[in-house]
Amino acid sequence: MKHLTRRIALTAVAAAALAAIPALAAEKVNLGVSIPAATHSFMGGINYWANQAKKDLEKEHKDLKITIKTAANAPEQANQLQDLSTVTKINALVIFPFESAALTKPVAQVKAKGTYVTVVDRGLTDTSAQDAYVAGDNTAFGKIPAEYIAKKLGGKGEIVALRGIATTLDNERMDAFNGVLKNHPDIKLLDAKYANWNRDDAFKVTQDYLTRFKKIDAIWAADDDMAVGVLKAIEQAKRDDIKVIFGGAGAKGMVKTILDGKDPRIQADVSYSPKFIYDAIKLTAEARLKGEKLPATTIIPSVLITKENAKDFYHPNSPF
Repeated sequence: MKHLTRRIALTAVAAAALAAIPALAAEKVNLGVSIPAATHSFMGGINYWANQAKKDLEKEHKDLKITIKTAANAPEQANQLQDLSTVTKINALVIFPFESAALTKPVAQVKAKGTYVTVVDRGLTDTSAQDAYVAGDNTAFGKIPAEYIAKKLGGKGEIVALRGIATTLDNERMDAFNGVLKNHPDIKLLDAKYANWNRDDAFKVTQDYLTRFKKIDAIWAADDDMAVGVLKAIEQAKRDDIKVIFGGAGAKGMVKTILDGKDPRIQADVSYSPKFIYDAIKLTAEARLKGEKLPATTIIPSVLITKENAKDFYHPNSPF
C-alpha cells in the first residue's frame, strides 16, 4: 500500500511538471513561391494574385514567411529553386513551372530535402516530385471550346488551333479538344501549332495559317492573349471567312467583348482564372501551419462564358 501511495505521488509530480512545460509552438512555415515573370497578361494576373496572397496571409499568420521569385525562363527558375532551398531554406514550396520536363528534376531535388511541394497548373512529368497539385480544369478547357465550335459550325468545317507551351496541361487541353472532334468527322483540324501563350507568336502562327489555308471556318486560339494576336493577323490579311474565334481563360477584355456583343466571331470563352495561384498558396500555407497535407489533386472548375453569365466573370480592376 505504501509503494502504491508513493507511485501515485510520483505520477502526480510528473504530471504537474509536464503541465508546467509550455505547449510546443507549431513549426514556422517558410514558404517559397516560384512563378514565371509577367511576360503576358495571364502571368501578370498570376504575379498579382501571388503578391496579394503574400500580403494577406503574412498579415494573418505570424508564423508564416512567404518569398516570391519570378523567372523569365526554365533555367532561371531552376536556379531560383536552388537558392530558395539552400539560401532561403524554405520548408514549403508552391511552384508554377515554366515548363514541365525541364523543372521536374529541380523540383524533385527540393522535395528530397524534406520540403513540402505544391505544383500549380503546369504539372511535372513525374508526379512523385510533388506532394500536391492544384490547377484549373484543363480537360474542360479543351472540351468546352471544341463542343462550342462544333455546334456553331453545324458539325462541318475546317478549323485550326494554337497551342501553348509544351506542358502536361497543354497536352490535356489538346487531347480533350481532339476527343470531341472525333465525334464530328466532318470537322477537319488543318493544323495545331505552338504559339507559347504569346500575342506576337500567335500573330506569326496565324499569318502562316492564313497563307497556307484559303478557307478557315474557326480558330481555337486556346488563350485570350493569343486571340489578340490571331485577330491582328486576320485584320491585316483582310480575311472574312472565319466565323468563330474562341480564346480561353476569361481575360477582362475578352469578357467585355462578349458582354458588349462587339464582335460576332467572339461570343463565348472558357474560364481559367489566374487567382488559383492565390488559392494554392493559401491552401498550402494553412495546411502546413497545422502540420497537415493537401489532397493529392485539387481541380478548380472551368465553365463556358457567354453573354448570359459574362458579368459574373468580368473584373475590370484585375490586371487580367
